[in-house]
Amino acid sequence: MTTPTPPIELTGTGQRLASEVTPLPPSLLEQLTSICETSTDVALVAEASRDWWPLALHWSLAGMVPCLAAAVVRPTTTSQVAAILAACNEARIPVTAAGGRSGVSGASVPIHGGVVLDTTALVGIGAVDVESGVVEVAAGTFGPDFELELRSEHGLTVGHFPQSFDLATVGGWVACRGAGQYSTRYGKVEDMVVGLEVVLADGTVVRTGGSPASAVGPDLNQLFTGSEGTLGVVTRVWLRAHPVPSAEQRAAYSFPTFGAAVEACRSTLRRGATPAVLRLYDAQEAARGRGGDGSNCILLVLDEGHPAIVDATMSVVAESCATVGAIAADEALVADWLEHRNDTSALQELTLKGFVVDTMEIAAPWSRIVDVFERTRAALLAVPHAVAATCHLSHSYLDGACLYFTFAATPPADEVESTYLALWDAGQRTVLASGGNLSHHHGIGVNRGRFVAEALGPAYGVLVALKAALDPNGILNPGKLGLPSPFGPVPWP
Repeated sequence: MTTPTPPIELTGTGQRLASEVTPLPPSLLEQLTSICETSTDVALVAEASRDWWPLALHWSLAGMVPCLAAAVVRPTTTSQVAAILAACNEARIPVTAAGGRSGVSGASVPIHGGVVLDTTALVGIGAVDVESGVVEVAAGTFGPDFELELRSEHGLTVGHFPQSFDLATVGGWVACRGAGQYSTRYGKVEDMVVGLEVVLADGTVVRTGGSPASAVGPDLNQLFTGSEGTLGVVTRVWLRAHPVPSAEQRAAYSFPTFGAAVEACRSTLRRGATPAVLRLYDAQEAARGRGGDGSNCILLVLDEGHPAIVDATMSVVAESCATVGAIAADEALVADWLEHRNDTSALQELTLKGFVVDTMEIAAPWSRIVDVFERTRAALLAVPHAVAATCHLSHSYLDGACLYFTFAATPPADEVESTYLALWDAGQRTVLASGGNLSHHHGIGVNRGRFVAEALGPAYGVLVALKAALDPNGILNPGKLGLPSPFGPVPWP
């Protein structure tokens, strides 16, 4: 796979958001063309100017993208990326890095026009240290290509399987601190990163990390992981890899309440077990093909690895579930989830029917999980035109877990945007007030930018200072992470 997958039909090339767009000087366009493949074709540029942001799907059907870039560049080497950034920095032209464009928050939308830097020609696995379990991979490599070669040629896996696995690139994983569906076993992306190659705004190429552990000041890997292209463009990644697992076990359990099931998950992690999948559906989601009858919650469990570890892990899970009165459910539910887990067709189908639909994933401490669950669902359902607010627990850790809310509304056509905004304001602010965080793995992009200063508090100033130090002209993905920009304010909301 070498090109992104379009999220929904694009019926035109208009621009929905009235942002201040910086013109692209002809001399810069000529310079970019001399560096690598460059296009100003309107149809191609429009396609490259959008991602899977659910609100923007409505705009696509109306013939508009959020914002329109002036050109798309497609470098094949790090040196070409460096030359592009150096040229754009000198000309004060915005650059938005984009990989598979599978993000759902508008992170790869070129808010102030300029140049979209398509990373998907930066592909392939480099050096593989099988003995140490470290693999080098170019940032534009798509997940399936990466995992297939890693398994077939080297007997390794990184264990990162997000729902967007078929759509996203390795660089995209790093950009938003992604989480795969097996993260309780393998960790999130920030736990996998050994080192990064990053091109800074002025074209300087730096290498961070590279060793198993380091005490040379702050961890610079983590500075760029999750920065969504605002501090530098990641071109190469070194990741921790594991032997392909030799054993797997599955189980499913039914619980009378969400709280009881949460306690089973908490107990499992606090006892030291880390099953690859510990996926809990509330009664409403469980009733939608997960084996529930509308009154019970369903927990799906899967673990893989060395047989002795898997046996011990599944034993701890069974004990934790029995302690709170769970009963065994049909193990085939896990197989059914595995078969359909990456299906995104419902988003397109509901959008075509006029629904406002989105997901909001957050994390909270175990002590706050049930409260966040109850308050946030109630807040979402209280929004005018809301018809559904459901939840599942998708990733568990020693100190807390990720709650993944799905919500839908059926507003009149002229209230789609205002309803979408109201749902996010109600849901996200309730989460923050109840002890949850701003995002677990979807990142910030445009959609969540207005909450960043609130979520970070006084630490927001540190983020602003980092941006100013590393990108003084503000050319890198302006309008994202809630950061101020010399190109003007973000036109949303």
